[in-house]
Parts: sequence; structure tokens; C-alpha cells
Amino acid sequence: MDSDDLSFLPLKVIHVGANGKRTYDPEGKRCLIELCRARPRKVSISRMALQAGVNANQLRKLVRGADAKKVVAATRSEPPMPAFVPVVTIDTPPVAAPTTIPAHREVASAAAPARARLSARLPNGVVIDLECSVQDAPRVKAMIVALGGS
Repeated sequence: MDSDDLSFLPLKVIHVGANGKRTYDPEGKRCLIELCRARPRKVSISRMALQAGVNANQLRKLVRGADAKKVVAATRSEPPMPAFVPVVTIDTPPVAAPTTIPAHREVASAAAPARARLSARLPNGVVIDLECSVQDAPRVKAMIVALGGS
């Protein structure tokens, strides 16, 4: 490390918040992180933090965060998907909707199915009137059983 590498030390404080938190010059911080990543093994991060006038734990965290960002950037080989997909219009004539054919109604047969009617008056005053066809005989039987008949 020569004196040109360390010309940005100590880091310039841009702002000190009401709680005492300091904001450092981003360019100086970037240079310090790069210097820590490329440092020789005999120079520790703690020594670099002391020379820069920053907390050693914060500097370690910044270096780890920069390394993680570099790894994530290297793993992204595919370009990100665009936010919008272009809409392509095709000049084709519109297709006519299929026409509906009216339903053919069959004429009712002369022999209409036989209808049955069931009326029941319950002790609590409820009156039930059922009208059904021959096919509903099992349902009518179930209704009679439910109403208490046998």
C-alpha cells in the first residue's frame, strides 16, 4: 500500500444525524471496501477501520455485503424480464359469430303423464300440497313416511 492508495483516509463525514449516525462520502467508502478486499494478508480490517476512522464491525459488514452483492451479480447471467410486453395487432377480418338455430320443440304427446296430488295438514297448522308425476312415486312415498304415515 502506498500513499496514493490511502489518500482518501480518513473517510469524509458528509452528515451527522440527530442520533449521532454518520454518513460517509460514498466514493471514499467504495475505495475503502475495494482496498479491504484487495488487502495483503498482513493488514487487518481492524487496522484499516482505525485508519479510516470508522467502526471495525461496520467495515466488516460493508465488506461482506459488497462480496455478497458481487456473488449475486455474477450468478445472474440471464437478462431481467422486461416490465412491459409489447402488444402486437394483427390485421385480419373479424370472424362472424356462429348463428344459433332455434330449438325444435316437440309437440306434446296426447297421453300426458299421470299427475298425482298429495295434501297434508299437520297438527301444528302447516298445510303441505304436493303435485307430482308417476316417476316421483318414490319421493312421494318418502314424504308420506316423513310426515308420519306408514
